[in-house]
Amino acid sequence: MKKHDLVYLTEDASHDAAIEVINEEAFGPGRFARAAARIREQGPHDRSLSFICTDDGETIASVRMTPVSAGSVKGHLLGPLAVRPSHKNKGIGRELVRIAVEAARRKGSEAVILVGDPPYYQPLGFEKVRYGALEFPGPVDPARVLVVPIAADVHARLEGVIAWRDDSVVPAAKGVVPPPAEGAAA
Repeated sequence: MKKHDLVYLTEDASHDAAIEVINEEAFGPGRFARAAARIREQGPHDRSLSFICTDDGETIASVRMTPVSAGSVKGHLLGPLAVRPSHKNKGIGRELVRIAVEAARRKGSEAVILVGDPPYYQPLGFEKVRYGALEFPGPVDPARVLVVPIAADVHARLEGVIAWRDDSVVPAAKGVVPPPAEGAAA
């Protein structure tokens, strides 16, 4: 029996090709038609909250986190989570989820949301979102919409559209007027 040398790392661009192969194996071409994929198409995932697992240097699993607004909640959409068939049922996916949720918590995310199987994700701290509370950009089974609430009153605020959120835009503080553009009349 082979001993596994598992290492968990923050994702970087050098992992993209391997992650694509892993997701293809796990989900096939139908993965692009899913409502969660429609959200991910709206903007990039957050590499600082996305992780891979390697075994003896080979990338064998990954999880990505995409910044989203879900109703009035500023959170992250977890997924895809995928593990190579040769490494399934070893706890790798659960560990990637744990690492990603903890990283989101440290970064100040209010919630981690996903569309997935309740029997797998509920033991990892996910709870069902109120039936039909979130509007996805495509069909979703409401019974599979789950959340790890991090901030207070998350369940009450998960109401409305879920969409990609641009973390690079920092709103101006109230009462602070930005300086006029160079050359503009004041």
